[in-house]
Parts: sequence; C-alpha cells; structure tokens
Amino acid sequence: MDKKIVVCSCTEFGYEIIDFLLANGVTISHLVTLSPEQAIKYKVSGYKSLEPLSKKYNVSIYYPELYSMKESDFGFFEKEKFDLLLVCGWQRLIPKKILDTIKICGIGSHGSSELLPKGRGRSPVNWSIIEGKKQFILQLFMLTPGVDDGDLVYHETFDINEWDTCKTIYYKTSIVMKKSLLKLIPNILSNEFSRIPQSGEPSFYPKRTPDDGLIDWSKSLTQIHNFVKALTKPYPGAFSFLGKQKIMIWEAQPFDTKISFPNSRYGEIVEKFSSGDLVIKCMDGLLLVTNYEGNVECGDVFSNL
Repeated sequence: MDKKIVVCSCTEFGYEIIDFLLANGVTISHLVTLSPEQAIKYKVSGYKSLEPLSKKYNVSIYYPELYSMKESDFGFFEKEKFDLLLVCGWQRLIPKKILDTIKICGIGSHGSSELLPKGRGRSPVNWSIIEGKKQFILQLFMLTPGVDDGDLVYHETFDINEWDTCKTIYYKTSIVMKKSLLKLIPNILSNEFSRIPQSGEPSFYPKRTPDDGLIDWSKSLTQIHNFVKALTKPYPGAFSFLGKQKIMIWEAQPFDTKISFPNSRYGEIVEKFSSGDLVIKCMDGLLLVTNYEGNVECGDVFSNL
C-alpha cells in the first residue's frame, strides 16, 4: 500500500522490532532516533543506533533536536505527512501537534501485569519484576498526548517466571510485538481495526532513576533477588556500598534458607569462593552473587539504607 510509516525508537528492543518488520516486507519511510551523543545526554538505557538499519534497508533517518520533540521538530512531521506513526523504545510522550499531523493514527506499546489503565507510567518491566508479578501483558494502543491512555488495539499475555530478568521480559515482549504488528499494520493502514476504550480506575508506576538501585539488605531473599533481576542490564543495575566503594550486582540467586550464620549481619559476605562468587546473608536466607563489579572480601558488610 502506498502509505508512509514512521517509527520512533532508540533502543535495542526497538531495533529488533524494526529489523523484523523491514525484513518481512513492511515499508518504513523514516526512522526517528537519537544520536549516540544524544543518548548519553538523555541517559537512555539500552540505547542502540539505528544507523545500521538505515544503511541495510535504505531508510531515511531523522535526528530530532530534542528527545521530547517539542516545537523545534514539528516542521519535519508537518512536511512529511505520515499515515502511521509507530513508537517502540522511545521514553517520551509524543506532542499533540505532531500526533495531529499523522493521517491515520499513532500506535504505542506498553506492558504491565494488568490491563490498562492499571500500571500506566514509567519502568513497568522493572516494577512488575520487583513486585513479584507472575504475568506480563503487552498492550498496543492509540497514541494520545496523555500517558498510556489511548484506546487499545491489541493485547497478549505471557509469563513472568522465576528465571526471568528485565532482559528476558524484553525478549518475550519483542516476540509478541513482532507477530502482532506484522498482522495489525495492514489493517491499520486500511483503517479496519478494532479500538477498545480503557475502562476503570487508572494506576501509575513512578519513574525510576539509577539511584533507585540501592539494595536494602533488610528485605527478604525473594525481594532482593527480584530487585537484582529487575535492574540488571540493559538497565543501570542494583548496587550497594562498602564505605565509598560502589559495588554493582548484576546476577544473583537464592542460595539457601537452612545454612545459618547467627553471628553475621544482614548484607555481610559470609563466603567468597575461589571463583569469586559471593554468599551474602539476607533477612531469611542466603543470596549467591555470581556477577558483580568491585573488590570485596569475606567478612565485608554492605551498607544498608
């Protein structure tokens, strides 16, 4: 169909989606993304340049002046008059003036453990793992100037299991979104798709920052394990301190609830193996840390909140 599609993305997740769509015959007119310098400026987690896709598929790239794409970038969209806007891996709201230039609609994606309007807002993958949720719902919706409040056009549920991290949840989301967009895009371009208004009382997840990764060693083994899984790469990570030294903890797992160290404190390293792996005492058991950054020894005690 002779329609113009533009995609806003600047993350590895978005890269995967765009590559799949282009490889499967979806024609994309332009990619709107950030330069590496802009990604550093805006502290984008999981950033990936779209330049390789631009070269591989001969798709034009537009680098906005601002991540928020306020007045300064309106002219680009007004000139191009796109039929469909897809947003995936773009942590900013699309201004109303830009949405008004899109002929059919803009489609965004959001995930949460419950159907929208529950779980609107920032960092839903991280929050869902931290809260110990057992399912995740990918939801595609029509973009509005508001926060995740547009009509739903598709949703699909999948598991959050005990092995999942934020990275594997993104893998699952990627699989589901690829399949759904490939099926939906022709219907949307023909303006033959269902819209389901959101209903019920909304709830919102707050924004997370890198400083929110400080581990509270007085929490339960399960809570600390979920916390590490939720914040591992591509996010800034969970961490603790030994004096002024910041120790990053990237991978950990529950180790044991029977072996006892009655004279040790919460957050104390009670064992360091020759491999470098650590065992740390928590409120109700032991945590095995298998991937970390920093210099630590048995007997060291991580500071608490």
